[in-house]
Amino acid sequence: MDTTAPGTARADAASDAKGSFGPVDCRKAKCIALTFDAGPGEDTPHLLDILKEKKVHATFFLLGKNHVKKHPDTVRRLAAEGHEIANHTWSHEILTDKKPAEIRAELEKTQDAIAAITGKKPRLMRPPQGRTDDTVSGISKDLGLSQILWSATAKDYSTTDSSLIKKRIVDQASKDGIILLHDIYKGTVPAVPGIIDALKKEGYTFVTVPQLMAPAEPVPGTVYRP
Repeated sequence: MDTTAPGTARADAASDAKGSFGPVDCRKAKCIALTFDAGPGEDTPHLLDILKEKKVHATFFLLGKNHVKKHPDTVRRLAAEGHEIANHTWSHEILTDKKPAEIRAELEKTQDAIAAITGKKPRLMRPPQGRTDDTVSGISKDLGLSQILWSATAKDYSTTDSSLIKKRIVDQASKDGIILLHDIYKGTVPAVPGIIDALKKEGYTFVTVPQLMAPAEPVPGTVYRP
């Protein structure tokens, strides 16, 4: 799969590009995007308290089944507090193992569930395990969804050690990077304040994924990987 880095998209943006900037212009500042997969979950409200206190906006790739449907108030709060709400499929099935109609259903059902709560369909998706192909890209394009991969991961599904999660992310951080965490694992949310503080000390500004590529706008079907 051909992929495009957010920084490349930004550099290639036309002079009349209308992508919305965040707190800074990432063409000039040292930006990084914080993203969370597979929620919302029981710990997501506490995470939102942390992000509000730290004045950080994140991008949340939400699961439809057992998550969006189970926590509509949290989804509503995500939207109200200015976070980017994105699609992580309905049931976390590997899309490249599915037939086209099944891929479309995995994405469409989550689009509709989120829109029913927030009034707005997501413009970003993350394929489970980052596994995508031309078929997934074509269906994503039809649904108005850009695909977002990542550059830093704590593998927080394999440890509850918050200090280790923090170290892995800080060690992998890079300008224009995209951090992958999961707000459904016990060690993750407690690691977030330390991650934010450490990276702010290193001069990073946290932005959402669309803000990372502004003034470019996410292009449906395109795969973005830092």
